[in-house]
Amino acid sequence: MDSKYKKVFGGNSIEAHRVELTLKDNNIEPILKDESESARMAGFGAPLSDIIQIFVHEDEEVKALALITQLNWDE
Repeated sequence: MDSKYKKVFGGNSIEAHRVELTLKDNNIEPILKDESESARMAGFGAPLSDIIQIFVHEDEEVKALALITQLNWDE
């Protein structure tokens, strides 16, 4: 199956939230995939990693990656 969405980020919930807000501020609607939250809600134990993945439509991939690259992670 060929997806029209591309992964642009993977990180902890704090970093992912920052990326999500940056993308939304620039009119890009991200899709967040949080495996640990999905597992918790389904009644399973949470996996070891707390990684949230962010996907965007393939038409917005280049713009999204440029915005993410410009973030200052030292703030």
